[in-house]
Amino acid sequence: MGRFTASQSQLKPDPRYNSMLASKFINCLMWDGKKTTAQQVFYGALDELKRKLPDQDPIDVFHQALENVKPYIEVRSKRVGGASYQVPMQVSKSRQQSLAIRWILGAVREKKGRPTYIKLSDELYAAFRKEGSAMTKRENTHRMADANKAFAHFAW
Repeated sequence: MGRFTASQSQLKPDPRYNSMLASKFINCLMWDGKKTTAQQVFYGALDELKRKLPDQDPIDVFHQALENVKPYIEVRSKRVGGASYQVPMQVSKSRQQSLAIRWILGAVREKKGRPTYIKLSDELYAAFRKEGSAMTKRENTHRMADANKAFAHFAW
């Protein structure tokens, strides 16, 4: 029997927008079990997005930003004989989502000096416009997979 992990079936939609993806994002944003603090940061960021883009629904901007950051292909190390090759492989839907969330939160956390909700809204706005640190990470991942497509025949 392995460790207990919270599964998709236990996840409840968030209270304001009734979105499962927003709930997942809040859980990933949360530190030390402080869920209300994570919710305040997330909803503050969406309110900030509403101020920047008054004609757009902020939850739709959030969904589109995550969709833009999702990688479709990545490289995995594969050991063949004595050598390790970086083999490009397709990314599953759940891994795409978790990588996109991880990259956006990583970009937010590496910036210093401003409130987190403002940093999060800036990063979501940048991802919505297909720019920013998280999009750079995605482009680098795709570029590396493209550079190593000679080893694609090792993907089995």
